[in-house]
Amino acid sequence: MEPIVLQIPDSLKSIVAPLESLIRLLSEQIVASSAASPTGLAPFERALSEHTAELERSAYVPVLAALDVDTHEVRIGGVLHRRVGRFAAPFRTLAGEVSITRSLFRPSGAGSSPTVDVVALRAGTLGERWLPHAASAMAFLGQQGTSREAVQTAAQLGRLPYPRASFETVLHVVGAQWARDHADVEQALIEAYEVPAAARSVSVSLDRVSVRMEEPRKRGPGRPPKGGPKRLIVCAWRMAYCATVTLHDEKGEALHTIRYGRMPQGDATKLVESLCDDVMAMLRARPELRVALLCDGASEMWNLLSAQINDTTLKTKVWELVDYWHTAEKLGRAAQARHPESAAEGSKLLARWKTLLLERPDGAERIAAEIASWDVPTPPKDTSCPLHDARTYLAHHASRMLYAQARAAGLPIGSGNVEATCKCLVEVRMKRPGARWHEDTGEHVLQLRALALSDRWSPALSRLLAVNDVVIEPVTLAA
Repeated sequence: MEPIVLQIPDSLKSIVAPLESLIRLLSEQIVASSAASPTGLAPFERALSEHTAELERSAYVPVLAALDVDTHEVRIGGVLHRRVGRFAAPFRTLAGEVSITRSLFRPSGAGSSPTVDVVALRAGTLGERWLPHAASAMAFLGQQGTSREAVQTAAQLGRLPYPRASFETVLHVVGAQWARDHADVEQALIEAYEVPAAARSVSVSLDRVSVRMEEPRKRGPGRPPKGGPKRLIVCAWRMAYCATVTLHDEKGEALHTIRYGRMPQGDATKLVESLCDDVMAMLRARPELRVALLCDGASEMWNLLSAQINDTTLKTKVWELVDYWHTAEKLGRAAQARHPESAAEGSKLLARWKTLLLERPDGAERIAAEIASWDVPTPPKDTSCPLHDARTYLAHHASRMLYAQARAAGLPIGSGNVEATCKCLVEVRMKRPGARWHEDTGEHVLQLRALALSDRWSPALSRLLAVNDVVIEPVTLAA
């Protein structure tokens, strides 16, 4: 075997021992694999993962050390800082912790102010010196499932060897930064977004879904009982917001959905502003796109959407459509109430009504008139009558039931995208058995999960965790 000589600079000598160890492992495995009865590769795979992780950690040492500024004085953002000392500290990577000795500085004349870690500053770390790629990966696992599941997933992958508490901490550090900066990042994302060539329309939907919240409970009068809980809480179900902006092809089929979420106390008006900004950016790129608002019959949703997304603000026609399937559900109950003795007759009536809605421009008015001709009595207060409910629903939303015209224009008529978002964004992640949430930490998970489900995670986190461009200048003392 002819030897190969590698020339390695002094600054990279930290990788020599791990590299030699990795080469020995490979050589031993090649010999073992060439044997008459080779063993399985599972032990080798585990050992290879450990050796490559060690090599990766050793590679970070010279790279991070090069970010240090080993002088007594520096100017950081134009402000003079003096060094207070050099100390070792762990920097946390995908492969594990790496210890680096670096300088700490403090603003000149400010003896009680926090110190500045120039390595952490130049590397763009978060919290307790988490490198951006590691923080992004840990937050991604956190929006998918619990911290226990995140630790288990990381262990199976042989990456991120950190405890549960670290996963929870990083998730909320990233979530807090997103909550602070999301408006700017979202605007940059939508400005850079390339509308699919097959897109012919864009729909906007808004809905609500219940979330179990932990809230403080007031103490009753008198002294608290001895040994009683120090913090009284109550768990209550509150309604969170889910919203979507979906691009559709010429047949109304969904091409891509951008998803949003807000916790129950979130600002719904600002959420709708974000939806409007998205649509306006898409129209600037593709002015010919048709626009539709799609919701169920809840007046709160329509009031929020139509106040900001309308013909005037967008300078184009905005279709308003009540979800077809909600309408069909109302009519289904009414049809069965009309023929309680025969399910077949009720199904036949519903099929005829559906045909009217989908094929006749005045289908909703025709159905409402038909139900009115049956002289349905108004039910007593606090009671329900399916026929009366259907007639009222049709009367309130007839102008938003132009399904035949919408289909002819290639527009969607169902709000399935936001219904699915309620499930995958909130119910799958946040409504597990025993789960309960606080407003702020729940917001972190909800918004980060919306990014992942919108296929925007990588571009969003790249912008969010971009290195601060603060200028750091060493100060050279005069001779």
